[in-house]
Amino acid sequence: MAAATRGRRPWGSLLGLLGLVAAVAASWDLTSLRCNFYDFCECDFRPDFPALECDLAQHLAGQHLAKALVLKALKVFVRDPAPTKPLVLSLHGWTGTGKTYLSSLLVHHLFRRGLRSPHVHHFSPIIHFPHPSHLEQYKENLRSWVQGNLTACGRSLFLFDEVDKLPPGLMEVLRPFLGPSWVVYGTNYRKAIFLFISNTGGEQINQVAVEAWRGHREREDITLQELEPAVTRAVLDNPHHGFCRSGILEEQLLDALVPFLPLQRHHVRHCVFNELAQLGLEAREEVVQAVLDSISFFPEEEQLFSSNGCKTVASRITLFL
Repeated sequence: MAAATRGRRPWGSLLGLLGLVAAVAASWDLTSLRCNFYDFCECDFRPDFPALECDLAQHLAGQHLAKALVLKALKVFVRDPAPTKPLVLSLHGWTGTGKTYLSSLLVHHLFRRGLRSPHVHHFSPIIHFPHPSHLEQYKENLRSWVQGNLTACGRSLFLFDEVDKLPPGLMEVLRPFLGPSWVVYGTNYRKAIFLFISNTGGEQINQVAVEAWRGHREREDITLQELEPAVTRAVLDNPHHGFCRSGILEEQLLDALVPFLPLQRHHVRHCVFNELAQLGLEAREEVVQAVLDSISFFPEEEQLFSSNGCKTVASRITLFL
């Protein structure tokens, strides 16, 4: 009996060891582990362009330029197996015009786990960089965070909200990561995506839209060539903008400057219908009209464009229901 028992112990020990290894392995994110060792690994990057196009067509009202620019830039970038630099997009426009909404759709349709993906990184000036006096520490933290996450996964997305409120000089640390020359050990960082969101340039975009209406031009006839110089000047002339002293614009590291036009009454109506549908509620005309009547429009004489876009639609629906 003793001999038999001694003969079984190695098998028991081996089975125990295998069980331990299995338990440890189950606790690892094996996908992330593989991404550290294989250049071809896409982590949980799973772009679904048909679904993205469908959502943009159905839910992003009044932004023909933004849709066309972003879709074209994304498709060219994603389908290139060896891009020469990361994709860098800067979204500009008045509040409530869809900048944040578009960026959330991109994340949702590009990454399998959407905003919960460990490879999507969202930065807010109020949350992450609240004290301008800590600029040097913020710069070091941001540089380490970006490089560390690019080393973990080259298919990372970095989203910077309210860039016009970031401490000037902070974005300087990103400049090497946005061009074609920087090397991040162990990964193809050129497959990363950087999104910047800013209200700067919104007034200039609005003015172009007003002048186009007064000149009896169709909204869809407004071109990027009309808007881009004015928005660029607005950013460069603003000493408090996050791009100030960064070299990002001066070195032409942006792949596209994406303008968002102000929203007209029928666009806001579209937003009201979408919000009601998401709530599973019937789109009663009296509710829709009450929401529209509660929103202010500009210019004062023509009452063309919503002062807050669709930003307050959800809260106003709740109020009138």
